[in-house]
Amino acid sequence: MAKKIFKKDEKGSKGSKSEGNRVDGELRFQDAYPAEVKEIVGRAGSRGELTQVMALILDGRDKNKAMRRNVKGPVRVGDILMLLDTEVEAQKLGGGRRGKKR
Repeated sequence: MAKKIFKKDEKGSKGSKSEGNRVDGELRFQDAYPAEVKEIVGRAGSRGELTQVMALILDGRDKNKAMRRNVKGPVRVGDILMLLDTEVEAQKLGGGRRGKKR
């Protein structure tokens, strides 16, 4: 099995687990796009730990697009979410209409 090799930086610590990529002494993070919560749709997840919201993208390529997202943690209308991805939309909440044929 191959050995893992850690490069030591000038402080002598082994591979740090900080977010982003270190380039010439600066830290680069992924771009995030702000979105405002316009409506709370309902609870999602197997235990109801997620809140499904309708959010309006405020900046970036998909500016002024309303999309459905799942949010973990406390959230209310008017909050600003920082989204790393504005292409993927959460599935609509289902339930209630199983097994009924017309």
